[in-house]
Order: sequence, then C-alpha cells, then structure tokens
Amino acid sequence: MTVELRVLEPGRWDRWYGELERAFGGAEESPEERSLWHDLTECERSLAAWDDDELVGTTGAFSFRLSVPGGSLVPTAGVTCVGVRSTHRRRGVLTAMMRRQLDDVRRWGEPLAVLTASEPPIYGRFGYGLATERLRMEIDSARVRLTAPTGTDEIRLRLVPPRAGIAACEAVYARRVAGRPGMLARQPGWERLPLLDPPSERRGAGEVGCVLAERNGEVVGFARFAVKSDWDEAGPKGSVLVRDVEALDPAGYAALWRHLFEVDLTSTVIASNRPADDPLLHLVSDVRRCRLRVRDGMFVRLVDVGAALAARTYAAPVDVVLEVEDAFCPWNEGRWRLSGDQKGATCERTTDSADMALSVRELACGYLGGFGLTALAGAGRIRELRPGALTEAATAFGHPVAPWLPHGF
Repeated sequence: MTVELRVLEPGRWDRWYGELERAFGGAEESPEERSLWHDLTECERSLAAWDDDELVGTTGAFSFRLSVPGGSLVPTAGVTCVGVRSTHRRRGVLTAMMRRQLDDVRRWGEPLAVLTASEPPIYGRFGYGLATERLRMEIDSARVRLTAPTGTDEIRLRLVPPRAGIAACEAVYARRVAGRPGMLARQPGWERLPLLDPPSERRGAGEVGCVLAERNGEVVGFARFAVKSDWDEAGPKGSVLVRDVEALDPAGYAALWRHLFEVDLTSTVIASNRPADDPLLHLVSDVRRCRLRVRDGMFVRLVDVGAALAARTYAAPVDVVLEVEDAFCPWNEGRWRLSGDQKGATCERTTDSADMALSVRELACGYLGGFGLTALAGAGRIRELRPGALTEAATAFGHPVAPWLPHGF
C-alpha cells in the first residue's frame, strides 16, 4: 500500500471533513454542524490517509471519560469520522488506520476505545464488541396513559429556551453519569451538542424546546423535544420528537413524560434513543402500543485488558483466569487473573491454568454489564475450562442498570 498516514493539520480540517462527507454520501452538513465538529475535533488525535496529494481516508478519536460499572470514569478514545474513499477500498487503508489508532490509544494510556458503527459488521475484526443497546419507542399517546408515582403532582414544569436552560440541564446530566455505565462525562464544548438544531435537519418539525422539572426551586430533571405537526380529516395528529429526558428521581421523570404525552395537537410520542431498561416501560398502561424496537448502540474495544478490567467493579466476588485471544492487539493475548468484587478489582498476568477462554471481543460485549457471558457461551464464543467458572464470571460481570450511550459522536 502506498497510502501514508499523517496526523491531521488544523489548516486542512475543511478538506479532511469534506472527504468524510463524501464517504457518507456527499451531502454537505449545515454550517452549524460543521462549526460544532470543527471546534470539537482534536486534530492531534486525528489521522488523514494520503495517496500522494489525494486525501483518501479519515479517522479521529475524541478524549472521553466513560462511566463503567462501579461509577468510575475511565479515560476512553471516542473513535469517530471513519471513512475511506470508494476508489481505495480493499487496499488496507481502514486496517492501517485502525492499527495506527489503537497503537496511539495505547500510547496515550487510555484502556478503552468506543464507537458507534454505520455498518456493525466492520469493526468486529478489530476487536470491537457490541456493549450497549438503544430502544426506540413510537407511543400512541392518545391511548396510552401513565401511572405517575407519588409526588409527581408536586413537580413544577417550566418551559425555557434551550440555551437558557443549558446550565441546569448539564448539572442534572452530570449527576446521572456515574449511575449508568456507557454514559460519557461531558468535556468542555460538548454541552453545545444538545443545542444543535439546524433548520435543514428538522424534517418538518419545529424548533427544539426545553422543559425543566423543579421541586422547591431546584431543577431535578429536563426534557428536550420538538413537535412535528400533522392533520387529517379527523383533526390533529402531530408527533412529539423526544431528544433527551433525564431526572434525578421517579417523580421528576414521570412529570416530564406526562408533559410530553400531553402536548397539544399531538397523538404520538417518538423517542429514538432510550436505555433498554427505561423506567417509562413500567409507567405506561399498554406497552404494546409503544411499538418498541431495539437496535445496536455503542461498540467497545479493550485496548489494555488488565487496566480495563481493573477499572470497574463486579456484582459478586470473582477470581478467574481468562485466556484472552487478541490477534489485532497482541499485547493483550495470554492469561489474565481477574480478582474483584463490589469494592474494586485487580487484573494481572499469570501463568496459572485458564478457567475460561474467549477473545477480546467477548470481553468487550460483557464489559459494561449489558450482555451476559452465559449467552455468549451459548453462542460458542466463550469456552468454560473449569466447571463453575462461567457462572461465577457471568454473575460478577452483570450490572443492575443497563448500559446506554445517550448521544452519538
């Protein structure tokens, strides 16, 4: 391959991002979107693939902190902007970029890399495993009712311009991060992402609005949403398009959803990215009329197996030796003894006999507690070498809260 990988020069960002747009169909994003991503791009962590003077591939890595079971925020590379020009497919450009990127992430001392995939089959060969799911709901709000918990009527709701409410919303979001694996602590500048609302992307909906939930003057939750109007011979049948809903307690959460269900001139509430264990499922009167659909969310890559497994806690005491296969990052291959509980863990090299054998991809799938190791073993992707080891590990890796990525990157 004659393609050369170079760190992105800030002065070439427009050309780099334009190549990415071409890889995703060629449509230019709005000036608001380009401005945001220009400001968020970390050029020193981004790569450009050059074939002589042609820019033919792109990738980048944001500096994130990812919530893991136990509440720790782990330094994580947020892989983004991956694209290869169609004329350079099947020439090893993507593999070369993934190789260089993971080497860099290891050098930066970040145990994890994460991404969302335009095409899920692409990244398994580089050691990424599906670790979170997202739930889409299309709720018939004309028929579905909510059973609100005690205290819901004590919540005061207040509509504010999204920009005016950003500080209060970010404060609520920050308090939620440690309690749910998969959430990203907001880095400076990322508070602008929820405000992104270019008219070209509204698809018939109005401007995004924001409602704050308050108790005794304190903001305990928020929702961001837009309304798409529609009518037929019988009257209004608009839709509420939900962007975000976060709250610090059940009453605040129920009050926000009740507001979304009761927006005038609407009969449908659509939420395209909710956690798989959303409490809303237990507030609605008829879950069948919520038209639920589960899709893939975030893919995780353990860049440093020992550091990654030691960074989280475990639901039950565990002491197992894992035989890890990792052809793409061979520094992870071999046997690791994982010992831990709800207070903490260690994971170190060992020569002891292995209790389980699996690839780094299976570790990634189970890392945040969203996918059971027993199910992966049932698919033939994990081998139990010591009787009882699988049950011990599967119990320990589980987590009472489903992992979830609330927004893309």
